[in-house]
Amino acid sequence: MKIAVLGTGTVGRALSAAFNRLGHEVVLGTRDPGETAARTTPDAMGGPPFNEWLAGHRGIRLATFAEAAGDSEVVVNATNGAASLAALAAAGEARLAGKILVDVSNPLDFSQGRPPVLNPVNTESLAERIQRAFPEARVVKTLNTMNAGLMVEPRRLADGEHSVFVSGDDAGAKKVVTGLLAELGHRDVIDLGDITSARGAEMVLPLWLRLFGALGTPDFNFKVVRRG
Repeated sequence: MKIAVLGTGTVGRALSAAFNRLGHEVVLGTRDPGETAARTTPDAMGGPPFNEWLAGHRGIRLATFAEAAGDSEVVVNATNGAASLAALAAAGEARLAGKILVDVSNPLDFSQGRPPVLNPVNTESLAERIQRAFPEARVVKTLNTMNAGLMVEPRRLADGEHSVFVSGDDAGAKKVVTGLLAELGHRDVIDLGDITSARGAEMVLPLWLRLFGALGTPDFNFKVVRRG
């Protein structure tokens, strides 16, 4: 499958590398490929400079948002939530039309300091804004409730399976995304419903951030335990 991952941060790198290992044809989208490829300083999370990372992932091609989206079957939005709509606009509405658009971003607003708040929240979600802005895209919200490492290696947790959620209006798109999640190793995939259900998935983030602070590690996730 041809997959475009938009965003070159920790999440974008993790997902693009994982999909590439699974045999998919992956292109990584960025605003300015030349500037991105020339980065020689560690990333915001202390990871290796992008030029070193790219050199170690020869199977992944770097391109503009528009070029990446145009060549893909599935587009993954792994950009900063505050910049997601602008990044997708740069990709181009026509290039996204008819394609599965997997949104893994979160609408974190740092304008009031830390911890961040959500904007939008409660009566709307970022995923809904994306679907409304790109009505011909088939938006599916998923993976936003865990860190990048668990997105691509869910079995790294010692205490068994944990849950991942999907939200979207297109049943066929959710089926394809569920298949990709299974390839990544996720076993407990819960379909929350239409795109408005992404509000709940996004509102998990304030709790996630507080747990991160309390536990001192991002290596945790939520598990929905059913009655036997």
